[in-house]
Amino acid sequence: MTNEKKVVVDLQGIIKRFYIGQPNELQILNGMDIKVHEGEFVAIVGESGSGKSTLMNIIGALDRPTEGSYFFNGEDISKLSDKKLSNIRNKQIGFVFQNFNLIPRTSALKNVEIPMMYAGKGRKERTNRAKELLEIVGMAERYDHNPNELSGGQKQRVAIARAMANDPALILADEPTGALDTKTGRIVMDIFHKLHKSGKTIILITHSPELAKETERIITISDGSVVSDTGTKVQDAGGENNDAV
Repeated sequence: MTNEKKVVVDLQGIIKRFYIGQPNELQILNGMDIKVHEGEFVAIVGESGSGKSTLMNIIGALDRPTEGSYFFNGEDISKLSDKKLSNIRNKQIGFVFQNFNLIPRTSALKNVEIPMMYAGKGRKERTNRAKELLEIVGMAERYDHNPNELSGGQKQRVAIARAMANDPALILADEPTGALDTKTGRIVMDIFHKLHKSGKTIILITHSPELAKETERIITISDGSVVSDTGTKVQDAGGENNDAV
């Protein structure tokens, strides 16, 4: 018997082309093979134009590869219908974006409830879960505040709570500290460390080698190809925020 953990993300020979068949056809991803196991905290690092965003869209089931297979939690999602892909995005993948993507004129509590509403959960269950998550990210005093009443760091903490709403198999974070100052970015990274210690699988997309060094594995991509995949001695700067979630 083996103690190897379940593979959450399994990319096999992923190629992505745009403008297919046209004179300006462009190949962005060049046959990528990446596996991420349950409970890993992985950074995908690359300069602008390296293919990070295209890769993130495929991992997040926001786009399909031109060639190759993508197995998410053992299911070949490159062959699923749009409806089934939407269901996976809602229930199994928690997204955290650089620009927060919160719904304006909607309270922090309601923003966190939205994924659960789409998942068909009842009002009481949604509200209780949203309050619990906002408390975990240190936003218990901001339940009723709209995004325009929150700082950038507070918005990102609400976004992380929202990403956790349906207890996803994967948290996919795209430059989550990119719009934040250093101190606020530190708070956000501490929350990711806390979630990782609770067993969450996290993929961090970043151009920052410093942030990447805080994870346990760094995958570096360049010109649409994986150029290195190395473990790292995790620099857990999470300090006191390391309680299980």
